Amino acid sequence: MYQLSCGSKVLVAAQPTRGVDVGAIEAIHRRILQARDQGMGVLLVSADLNEVISLSDRILVIHEGRLVGELRPEEATEERIGLLMGGIQH
Repeated sequence: MYQLSCGSKVLVAAQPTRGVDVGAIEAIHRRILQARDQGMGVLLVSADLNEVISLSDRILVIHEGRLVGELRPEEATEERIGLLMGGIQH
């Protein structure tokens, strides 16, 4: 297992599970949640919207360089995030 740098305050995870097998995905998700639970700030960037919804405390959506939406995971759906990503606001 890998270890995060000691003393880090922020973890940037960009496409953390792209191209890995199911077992590795679960291990990576556990490590991201563990970092969060230990007080580390986590910035998750992922095209996998289910991953974003399941790992996030809040979801910010950017379209053409502008913040167009902020959602809580319990109100987020793939469709709603997708519309915001396409610049369609509701």
